[in-house]
Amino acid sequence: MEEHKEKLEFVKNHIDSYPDFPKPGILFRDLFSVLRNPRAFHALQDVMIEHVSSQLTPKPEVIVALDSRGFLLGPLLALHFHIPFIPIRKRGKLPGDVTRVSFALEYGTDIFEIQSLSLGSGQNVLIVDDLLATGGSLNAACQLVNQLQATVLECLVIMELVYLKGRDNVKAPVHSLIQF
Repeated sequence: MEEHKEKLEFVKNHIDSYPDFPKPGILFRDLFSVLRNPRAFHALQDVMIEHVSSQLTPKPEVIVALDSRGFLLGPLLALHFHIPFIPIRKRGKLPGDVTRVSFALEYGTDIFEIQSLSLGSGQNVLIVDDLLATGGSLNAACQLVNQLQATVLECLVIMELVYLKGRDNVKAPVHSLIQF
């Protein structure tokens, strides 16, 4: 357990912050700074795997990740656990029959899509993303999984901006590794 905490602290210390990006008043937390450091990236992978291995019951049968930073994390877990990886993308990026959901942004709306045949009814899904802010995109991902009759076991995020209370807007269990 102590090693787990040390790894999380190591990862947290490698998250760069950029004030006033992408607009004034926002402090941007940059996951890419972790990925630039192989030791920090490996520590992040270790704590994600440890969480899924020790905390999730039943075990996920599918990893779903959000466009686009989730795509850097989800495949690591899918490969480790030998289960499928399924992307959720912004509108118009996936071929074939898709299921879509519209969700609110700070200024306007956006649309997420998932390939309709990518999940089976009753499959247990772990949704992965880098950041939980207001919860709009994560909740939209949950809605897509539910529309395909699969079950969201948990939403696993690397960072959570706790003061925005985004987890209150997500209708599934949320686990964040690092809180700001």
